[in-house]
Amino acid sequence: MADIFTAITSNITVSNINKGVPAKAVLSMTPSFFFLYINVVMLITLRSKAIFRETSRYILFTNMLLADSLNLAFCMLMYSFAIFRVYFTGLVCLILVLAGGVISLISPLSLAVMALERYIAICFPLRHAEITTCRRTGMAIAIVWALGSVQSFTSLIWFLISGPLVSTSGFCSRLLMPALEVYSDINNTFTIIYFLSVGITIVYTYIGIVVAARSVSSNKLSAAKAHRTVLLHLIQLGLCLSSILFDTIVEVVRARLDLFAVLHLQYILFLGLIILPRCLSPLIYGLRDQTFRPLFIYYVTFGLSTTCKELKISVVFKSS
Repeated sequence: MADIFTAITSNITVSNINKGVPAKAVLSMTPSFFFLYINVVMLITLRSKAIFRETSRYILFTNMLLADSLNLAFCMLMYSFAIFRVYFTGLVCLILVLAGGVISLISPLSLAVMALERYIAICFPLRHAEITTCRRTGMAIAIVWALGSVQSFTSLIWFLISGPLVSTSGFCSRLLMPALEVYSDINNTFTIIYFLSVGITIVYTYIGIVVAARSVSSNKLSAAKAHRTVLLHLIQLGLCLSSILFDTIVEVVRARLDLFAVLHLQYILFLGLIILPRCLSPLIYGLRDQTFRPLFIYYVTFGLSTTCKELKISVVFKSS
């Protein structure tokens, strides 16, 4: 999450030399609010019918959507704090950083579990219902959140051991974080481990599903849909990974461009690498599902579409 705090801090500096910050704030906050609304409607849709609450892949999708929504809301909150010059003590800043770190890791870890669920559905169809029960799916989600908390918990222990936090107030950025170098090392190490593990899992399940699609002729259609879904997971992982590249790109351009250009580039990267992936990822995945999409369109249009209403009735009939 350090990249997010760096990006937001850069906008404070921009505000001191550029009077167009209100326009930039509107440009970044408007799509964020819109997609947060879309995510909330998706969550309402997923809780509206038993078929979504009792099917493992929809339960896992709900968990990932919740994590992305919290992540997006967290970014918007911190950006608002930057705009209104809200300052924090070192302890509060530490809590915000660690909480943000947990939220940011849930999505990639959820993608790995969702890919495994599709792998089991195609490669072990007779045991799929037995393995992916609601109880086991809930346990998998609990493990995802536990694994996502390991990095922040380790960082918290290190901060407690390293000494007292900075007592002065300021905007929550790296300047308020003690033992920054070690924290960055911990953050980078865990990030590499998590993304390598998730990447290997998704690639393995994708290969397994492709092999199953070629060998089992009776289930080729389902397998084809499944390996497209897992491929989408891999793309989503790339979107999550893109935010980690923020610091690297900024460091490279900082050595080549002047301060004014770097600050503007940081703003663009903040939108493109941090905000945009968290907006588009759930939307792209959710609208592909033929069962979920009609109900989602019905709710997002406030039930005004008669076509969606008919589709809603059809889905209710199927799930009853």
